[in-house]
Amino acid sequence: MEDEPLVMVEVEDRIATLTLNRPEARNALNRALMYALWDAIGTAGSDPDVDAVILTGSDPAFSAGVDLKELTGEAPPSVEARPEGQGPGRDTNGLFRFLPVIEKPVIGAINGVAATGGFEIALQCTFLVASERARFADTHARVGIMPGGGITVHMAQSMGLRRALELSLTGNFLAADEALRYGLVNHVVPHGELLPFTRQLAADIANNDQRSIRRLLQHYRQMANAATLDEAHLIEGYMAETWPLRSSQVAERSADVMSRGRTQTS
Repeated sequence: MEDEPLVMVEVEDRIATLTLNRPEARNALNRALMYALWDAIGTAGSDPDVDAVILTGSDPAFSAGVDLKELTGEAPPSVEARPEGQGPGRDTNGLFRFLPVIEKPVIGAINGVAATGGFEIALQCTFLVASERARFADTHARVGIMPGGGITVHMAQSMGLRRALELSLTGNFLAADEALRYGLVNHVVPHGELLPFTRQLAADIANNDQRSIRRLLQHYRQMANAATLDEAHLIEGYMAETWPLRSSQVAERSADVMSRGRTQTS
């Protein structure tokens, strides 16, 4: 019997669902799993039949973080190292990217514990939906290592500097309902509804004009780098003024937009 893949991939209705699949190790990120995840995200990004990506984990955890046994040499490398640029690594801006940047949204469906490197992967997603069983923790200081995957930046951006400081300095776990209250996740749902709920959000995205979706994603990334509010407004204004409007397409889609609006507001 063949071993199951480290990242399971299912593509249906223009949505790719990727599942970290090392449950016996709580989806700890050894080199083999990180490479498999990098490749799966990149493949979904270039697949013309995919408009949105969902990233989740095999229960009971999303990911417990980087595999410390492999990191410290207690366990041998799971696979040989790849050349620079062909897998996870340090970007020119200093961020260690676990996920390649693609034009499509990557929704994190957090099914359980997301700790340290696993938390950093979650924070590199476009936005997050959490199971009631989800727990988040930055345990870098407990282990005695420093973060480099954006966790301090993204936590402070999502839920404020003082809350981010508390999580980093204590290493304590944040429950799903607290994560929702702090603005870290967009939704918390019963565990059994996590994937159906997230797939509905992904379907809502896939039903939209994909040129617009991809341009908006690019815009939000640019806006996040704006130094001032005025600069952010200028970036948005430039996008609006240079966007090639397709009037016929707008007319074609307007009926669908109105119907959807009536459904969601009734």
